[in-house]
Amino acid sequence: MQLTAAKPRRHRLTALSFDDASCVSVDTETFLLAGWKPGREVSEEELSDLIDASNRRRAQEKALYLLEYRGHSKRELEEKIARTLPREAAKAAADRMEELGLLDDAAFGKDYAKALYRKGYARRHVVFALKQKGIGEALAAEIAEDAAPDPVETACGILRKKYPQISEEKTRRRAFSALQRMGYDIEEIRAAIGRVLEDLEEG
Repeated sequence: MQLTAAKPRRHRLTALSFDDASCVSVDTETFLLAGWKPGREVSEEELSDLIDASNRRRAQEKALYLLEYRGHSKRELEEKIARTLPREAAKAAADRMEELGLLDDAAFGKDYAKALYRKGYARRHVVFALKQKGIGEALAAEIAEDAAPDPVETACGILRKKYPQISEEKTRRRAFSALQRMGYDIEEIRAAIGRVLEDLEEG
């Protein structure tokens, strides 16, 4: 088939038209590097190779853009890229970012876990959140354990700050439910409520 036209489009893409009425958009720099001009005869294999090269380049550019915005786990980055580009290109881009040292699941997980703990979440919730971000179960559990503060003391801080009327039964029920949603287990919640109530009585 013959390339009949190559027209620039938005987002650094070029639309290629062929004499069989087909049309495809590829990364402009990839197209320029290929050196194709209208009138050139193009085989199916050549076009497939150009599209693959374009997808790889676009996937890497997308990866760099996302990582500039914030940190990601490897799987999270791959999933985001795969929303708009082929899975193979997305995986290759994530692999390349890891090779360059721009992706590190352990470092990302530690930072994310610390941020969640600062917000008062419990270890169980942190493990779940890390897994949702694409961190493997074993690594997520290890990170959450290493960074975990004392759960009862943390829960006490939440109760003192957000539930000053903890001595009222209705408030205790609300506090209990809220802490459960944050990942605290029943024993931890009971211990925290008991400690805060004891401090109130002594005060």
